[in-house]
Order: sequence, then C-alpha cells, then structure tokens
Amino acid sequence: MKLLKRTSKNLTPLILLILAGESVFFLPFVIPRIFRPSVLSVYEISNTELGSYFSVYGLVAMISYFIGGPLADKFQPKLLMGLGLVLTALGGFSVAIYPVLMGVFLYGYWGCTTILLFWAALIKSTRLWGGEHTQGRAFGLLEGGRGALAAILGTIGAAVFATQMEATNLDNVASFKLVLIVTSSITFFAGVLVYLGLPTVTSKSLAGSAFEMKGLKSVMKNKRLWLQSIIVICAYVGYKITDDFSLYAQDVLGFDEVQSSMVGTGAIWLRPLFALAAGFLADKISGIRVISISFLISGIGGILLFSGIISGVAVVSLLNLSAISAGIYGIRGVYFAIMGDAQISLAHTGTAVGVISVVGYTPDVFVSPLMGYLLDNYPGVLGHQYVFGVLALFSICGLLVSLIFRKTKEVA
Repeated sequence: MKLLKRTSKNLTPLILLILAGESVFFLPFVIPRIFRPSVLSVYEISNTELGSYFSVYGLVAMISYFIGGPLADKFQPKLLMGLGLVLTALGGFSVAIYPVLMGVFLYGYWGCTTILLFWAALIKSTRLWGGEHTQGRAFGLLEGGRGALAAILGTIGAAVFATQMEATNLDNVASFKLVLIVTSSITFFAGVLVYLGLPTVTSKSLAGSAFEMKGLKSVMKNKRLWLQSIIVICAYVGYKITDDFSLYAQDVLGFDEVQSSMVGTGAIWLRPLFALAAGFLADKISGIRVISISFLISGIGGILLFSGIISGVAVVSLLNLSAISAGIYGIRGVYFAIMGDAQISLAHTGTAVGVISVVGYTPDVFVSPLMGYLLDNYPGVLGHQYVFGVLALFSICGLLVSLIFRKTKEVA
C-alpha cells in the first residue's frame, strides 16, 4: 500500500521518462525495425548498407557513452534529455524533407544526440525514481512503458503507412515520409515536455566534477560491473536481431510489406508485457535470476529457428518469435536493475552506466553489418537461420555469465 501511494504521487516523472526513453530511439531504430523492407526500397539501399549506418552509430555511441556518463553525474538530467530529444527530432525532419541525407552522417549525428546527451541521464533518473528497494519495478516499468509506447506509435505508424499507401496507389515514398514527419514531431514535443516537467535533481545525487577520475577508477575496479557489461552485450545482440523479424516474415513466411510491418509491430507489443513482468518478478526472486531464465528462453527459441525445423510453419514460427521476444524483453527490463547488486553508488550511477554501455552496446557496431552480410550473401531461409544462430550463441553466453554473477553475489 505504501509503495502504491508513493508511486501514485510520483507518476508524472515516470510517464515523462517513458515518453522520453522511447521517443529518442524511434527514428534511428524502431522505424527501421518495423518498416525495414520499406526503408530498403525507399532509400534504395541494401541490408549491408543499412548495417553500415548502424555500425557508424555504434562507433559514435561508444565514445558518447564514455563521455555522457560523467556528464549525467554533473548536469541536470532533464536538461540533457530535453536537448537530446529536440536535436534527434531535427534529424528526422531533415531526412524526411531531404532523403539524400539518409546515410552514415545522419546515424553518426543520432549517435551523439541519443547517447552523449540522453542515455546515462535517463538511467540515472530511473534509478533515483525507483529508490533503494524497488529497482526491478522501476526499470521494469520504464522498459515496459517504453515498449507500450513503441507498440502504440508503431501501430499508428503502420496504420498511417497502410492508409497512405492505399490513398496514393502504393506510393511508399510519400507514405514513409509522412511516417517520419509524425514520428519526428512526437520526439520534438517529448523533449519540450521532459525539460518542463521533470523535477530538478538534488545536489547530493550529483558528483563534484563532470569528469571525476576518482569515481571512474572506483567504478572500473568493480568486477561485477564487468560481468553486468557482458550480460548487456549478450542481451543487446538479441535485441538487435529483433530487427530481422519483419524481414523474416516477408522472406520466409511470404508476407507482404504491410503484413510484415504488422509482425514487427506485434513483437513490439510483447515488450511491455514481458518487461513489466520481469521487473516485478525481479523484486521477488532477484533480477539476476530473471535474467538467467530469460536467456534460457531466448536461447532455445534461437536454436529452433537456426535448425530450420519450424521455418515452413507460419503459426509455429510466429509463436517461437514471441517466445524469443519474451526472453529478450525480459532481460532488457531488468539488466540495469542489478546495479545495486553490483554495489554501484548512486552518485556515480551515470559514470557506471557510461562504462557498462561502452562495453554492453558494442553490438551497435557489429550486429547490423553481420546481419546485413548474412542476409545479402545467403538469401532466403538460410540467411535468417544464420542470424538466429547468432542469437542462440549469445544467449547461451549470457546465461553462463549471469550464473557467474549470481554466484559472486551469493559469495559476497
């Protein structure tokens, strides 16, 4: 009852964090995930080229994580997040008006706006909101809320796309432009709302210097932080591979562009359900146990698709994709909720997030190019089997590391 009272009084900041946390990544990531076939055709690019854009994003992001972490420990999170959202939206408006801007420069720019200014500030704000004993729920609600927002916006986008396609006699260029403009507008206004609506963080939750070396050294000596970083790597590989769901539906299951976009959107609808469940379960049985179970689920699902034994049955394949989504989104819901178990101080949360993210989000550099290579060089079912084989391999690795993390926690 006490938790419900506290939560109800602080609901507005959480809603703003959810809105901000998903809006900022919708343009660079969610749009290509839902509309991958359309992105390839509208901009006349291959899977390999799109993968190279994500790779540039990842390279810029790695530098941005390292710098942005300490920034979040020094400056007000609402200022950093608001600015990041507005600048990300401007990139979306630009590519909608001038399609020629789609390329490595745009994704490098988005790497700065979404990570340098935004990411660590979001995680720190969420940890502050959750308090000491409900970290699982805080991050589960954040990820679940982000998933719900992504599903709503994705469904609206798919509906706008389908309606516009019909109205323009299948002109996917004009239809996709409208989707970009709508999405960019939402991102822009989210930035304004975040700056005006989030509370100011107290000075005791901020470090003394934007680049405090003492805090950085302390964080980097923490062995559990490095195990947590590997968990994030393995989980994020799985998340990146969800980009293949809509193309899998088209290439393997024989769906058209609109139907395949609905498959991508359908998978996203599972995100809030499993992230929320994982968050609440984490506060009951521990976050690291939830992570272990989720890796096991995604690993089994990846093995089934890699083997090819169910690729010819649409219903079974879609159910298996749902199971994979459950594992992946469950992990994402709680992998930052174990920072307390890793004994990371609140004042150095941003710095720790920066270090974890530099390591944990390296899949931004290599997964998309690898997927592009596999899909372009092994067309049809075989390329997708190889992609899900990668998912299975990293899920098994994540399971092993999460068991080691759990063991070190029990020993301590």
